[in-house]
Amino acid sequence: MPDLRRTRIAGRAVGIDGNDIDTDRIFPARRMLCVSFEGVGAFAFEDVRRKSREDGGLHPFDDPARSEARVLLVDRNFGCGSSREHAPQSLLRWKRGIAAIVGESFAKIFFGNCVALGIPCVSAAPEDLQALKRATAADPALEVVVDLEKKLVKAGPLTINVSIPDGPLGQFLTGRWDSVSELLEGREDVAALARTLPSFGPRENH
Repeated sequence: MPDLRRTRIAGRAVGIDGNDIDTDRIFPARRMLCVSFEGVGAFAFEDVRRKSREDGGLHPFDDPARSEARVLLVDRNFGCGSSREHAPQSLLRWKRGIAAIVGESFAKIFFGNCVALGIPCVSAAPEDLQALKRATAADPALEVVVDLEKKLVKAGPLTINVSIPDGPLGQFLTGRWDSVSELLEGREDVAALARTLPSFGPRENH
């Protein structure tokens, strides 16, 4: 079984401003007709990116200076709305792939979907989060380090405290966040137990 532990995620950052950004803004519903998650990264924030271009602006996800970002910085109640798994999937598959999210708070289902994909979502105090956003906005090449073991985020001289519930934290630190891998790891034990159960054995003709 591969080592799935998530203890330290490092990379450049991209920031998205605004509270209550819902899953429809992250990934539009019309794109949910896809039969797999392959290629969904291209549609992350599709509508707001287009609106920014029409208004003569540049959305952070279209900024070439942010194309290498692996850490997403957001505000309060990020990922609210529907339970669509496509939203975190699109972030995971955008460019290099978002590997960690730092925000003020997260919608519960979105948070759970991120855990299932191995994306830690850590919460920071509003003033610390804004300081982190300012630092990364001023220097797109600044490396941001999300240290789950120490519950810290570092960016140059800036260090802030973050939080994450103990359950998901334990899953990331031990590499037990991937339920499919967990099942596959125990497949021999499952098969052995199944062979002892009458309902799984050969059926007699009546």
